[in-house]
Amino acid sequence: MIIETYSPQETFAFGKLIGETAKPGQIYTLIGDLGVGKTVFTQGVAEGLSIKEPICSPTFTIIQEYESGRLPFYHFDVYRIGDAEEMEEIGYDDYFFGKGICLIEWANLIEEILPEDVIQVEIRKDLEKGFDYRKITIQG
Repeated sequence: MIIETYSPQETFAFGKLIGETAKPGQIYTLIGDLGVGKTVFTQGVAEGLSIKEPICSPTFTIIQEYESGRLPFYHFDVYRIGDAEEMEEIGYDDYFFGKGICLIEWANLIEEILPEDVIQVEIRKDLEKGFDYRKITIQG
């Protein structure tokens, strides 16, 4: 599936739709360069899960847990992970195979430990179509 958005509000709204339809145990991998709107998309997912807490990227903490929504939400940013062993240290499998949903930024860095049935979300810019244009591709 390919969705095109033309503003941060549209990217947020699409994330919200994903959150509203998310099911327990789903894992979303979020791929995209710096500044493409991964955090805006993630904030939309949290809104769709009825999470009212502020959502920010857990770049330095690796994972941020949100338990106040209709499902637990585990937001990973693995940009600073050196190798998959570091994920074992934080007990990733408890999250991946739990009752909540996981959203993993920079998931391509830990591909070897991801289950086969992840839902890949890739966000790309295309400045020829406008500064706020985003092409969001979902596979899985």
